[in-house]
Amino acid sequence: MAKVSFREQVLRAREDAIVSSVNRLLAEKGFDLMTVDEVAADVGIAKASLYKHFTSKEELAAAAMIRVLDRAMAFIDSLASQEPARAIEQLKSVARWTMQVQLAGEMPSLPAQNSSLRAALTTNKVYLDRLMEVSDRLGAWIGSAQADRDLNPALPPEVILYTLFARACDPVLGLLKLTGQYSDEQIIELLVSTCFDGLSRR
Repeated sequence: MAKVSFREQVLRAREDAIVSSVNRLLAEKGFDLMTVDEVAADVGIAKASLYKHFTSKEELAAAAMIRVLDRAMAFIDSLASQEPARAIEQLKSVARWTMQVQLAGEMPSLPAQNSSLRAALTTNKVYLDRLMEVSDRLGAWIGSAQADRDLNPALPPEVILYTLFARACDPVLGLLKLTGQYSDEQIIELLVSTCFDGLSRR
């Protein structure tokens, strides 16, 4: 393996700091309200220096989205490497993880339907590849859970998949946290219950 130069290490560290800042600002404010000036100021670099790493606001946000998908894949891989569990339990674990990330303020807000970010993401091969990897892994567990009758087999698998993705940006998390009545763990378990068990009395 080729040795990484000191300059390259510095550039990578700066890029990592930039993406971390973008990730946090996207979680706090969303894409439309976040500015490149804010990111540069938060990292402590000149705007011109930031543009040496990322050429646009859309590219900055895409890097943050890719990082979250990378984290999701790492978590999914960690589940797969543990003792075998029913697919439904794996899916619940992923749902809990996404909500933990959101409550920690580390989940970028998903782009609006008509935003320039969504348009940019549809042509970003790295983002699309990561999204497909996550979708395929979750899709396999969804299929198994439906075969086990742990999930409604009459539901189209993509509906279940999109419902799980929606947990990553569920506003109910923030609303419940603002009440101060529940711990993060209680909030997560309440929403896991409503997501997988529904609202009907059993």
